[in-house]
Amino acid sequence: MSFWTRPTVAAKNAVVAPMNTTNVCATGATTAFFAATVGLVQNDIKRIVAYSTCSQLGYMFVAMGAGAYSVGMFHLFTHAFFKALLFLGSGSVIMAMHHEQDIWKMGGLWRKIPFTYGTMLIGTFALTGFPLTAGFFSKDAIIEAAFATKNPMMLYAFTATVTAAAFTSFYSWRLILVTFHGAPHDRSHYEHARESPMVILVPLGFLAAGSVLAGYPFKNLFAGEGVEAFFRDSLRFAQGNHILEDIHHVPAWVGVLPTVMMVLGFVVAWLFYIRKPQLPFELARQHEPLYKFLLNKWYFDEIYEILFVKPTLWIGRLLWKGGDGWLIDGFGPDGVSARVLDVTRNAVRLQTGYLYHYAFAMLIGVAALITWFIVRLGGAG
Repeated sequence: MSFWTRPTVAAKNAVVAPMNTTNVCATGATTAFFAATVGLVQNDIKRIVAYSTCSQLGYMFVAMGAGAYSVGMFHLFTHAFFKALLFLGSGSVIMAMHHEQDIWKMGGLWRKIPFTYGTMLIGTFALTGFPLTAGFFSKDAIIEAAFATKNPMMLYAFTATVTAAAFTSFYSWRLILVTFHGAPHDRSHYEHARESPMVILVPLGFLAAGSVLAGYPFKNLFAGEGVEAFFRDSLRFAQGNHILEDIHHVPAWVGVLPTVMMVLGFVVAWLFYIRKPQLPFELARQHEPLYKFLLNKWYFDEIYEILFVKPTLWIGRLLWKGGDGWLIDGFGPDGVSARVLDVTRNAVRLQTGYLYHYAFAMLIGVAALITWFIVRLGGAG
């Protein structure tokens, strides 16, 4: 029995509950597409990279839902290099620009920080799946797995990941072109921009090397015949799950399509931000609702606030004011102690210290006692 046909408890559970893998695949594909669309219009350099991370996590979940578990881990492995490179490179840019993060206040920085520019180019090549980079091997394998899987969400996952690949290429090259090319948008910051110290440049160099070398040398261990020897007993595939074999037999156009999407994204980004730099602003003006929809992250924050934050605050305020304040404090230990204090405070007011007040009180008491006796005697007679 081969490595990927040996049944285990986890594999049996996957067969008994196919809905789980369907949900995982659908969630991953939706995440990859959603985050990629949001990244198209973000202007904060770190947010662009952050939404790219969210999108790539969606790719990994697609691999898990498709049953290509080792392929998902392969992308996690390669992604660690080029995404860490892009984050650290963004930090280097921010330092050079005196903590400015808006890409529209940058421009032309390749002349000022050439080493950061070169390493971020390598990270961008890897992220977009340029041939022979780490991302090319791992991300393309996920797209092929989405096409080859027997999961009911196969068509949706394949379409979403391919579309996300084009979007990823576009916003990645948008970041590079707006940040490092063209005329400087903030001349003052540009003039004072300097390359980062060696404590940042050395890690950038190592991460750039990993963004290339973490791909092909490890392909066989994660997505080829070396999976069994590499993972041993730490990973098992369900009986009948031949996804690692199937991804090597997909049509040729499936293997080429991600590269086509990468090139398409670059061409559109170059057209928008180098050839006709006014075009994206004009499109944003003409399609303002769509632009704001993407810029505001599909209004997820607003929807989350309406559905969860505000009801939670209302319930918390009700329990605080009504439950804790009125009920517990009013009728519980705090309420009883408050009433005792009220009684004692009023009783203290009777002790004035004046003799005539006490004599008057005694007189009233004697009068009340005599009145009570007279009433009793009258009733007895």
